Amino acid sequence: MEDALKDCRYSLITEKNPREIVLLRGNGCKWKRCRFCDYHLDFSSDEQENALLNRRVLSQVTGKYGCLEVINSGSIVDLNRQTFKDIIQVCQAKNITRLHFESHWMHRQEVVALKRVFASFGITAKAKIGVETFDYSFRESYLNKGISESNPEKIAKYFDEVCLLQGLTGQTEETMRHDIEIGLQFFERVCVNIMVANNTQVRPDEKVIEIFRKAIYPIYK
Repeated sequence: MEDALKDCRYSLITEKNPREIVLLRGNGCKWKRCRFCDYHLDFSSDEQENALLNRRVLSQVTGKYGCLEVINSGSIVDLNRQTFKDIIQVCQAKNITRLHFESHWMHRQEVVALKRVFASFGITAKAKIGVETFDYSFRESYLNKGISESNPEKIAKYFDEVCLLQGLTGQTEETMRHDIEIGLQFFERVCVNIMVANNTQVRPDEKVIEIFRKAIYPIYK
């Protein structure tokens, strides 16, 4: 099976929480309804092929920073059992003690259980959720995130870190700053993603991105 993303499945992040990062492949996002997202197209129902691909990607991990981020185009629970075993094996072999992963809200109970499993192997796991914004109406009526909880403090009971999506029409300097401040109040770490053009109908708003670049980024960089 041809892997169109083979050249970008492993990378290093050298600033702000230095870590290795791998893009693995699962059996498919179970939500798949976020209006802005087409990343869920990176999946396969062939679990054997997924396991082989993921093992090749994980073989590039060196343990340089003692920290690994595992992402896939969905939630970590979309990965198969063999890949979970390989992740743990790589962490143990490379002396990696911190692991970051992502999940949708619908899998929050599984996230809690997974963190306990990793802890049993001496790995501190940090779970990240893509909330995108704490404006509940905008998030659910427009972005269609499928997060039923509106209280950020309750979301933070299950997740350690949060992703925000900025650069969208309708956002302002005030709303972007507000989202970041809420994230910093309730979560250990905030990751701000800037909307880029993809195959969905949601387009990046260059004026909003310019506001972010000039007014928001200098404060939080």
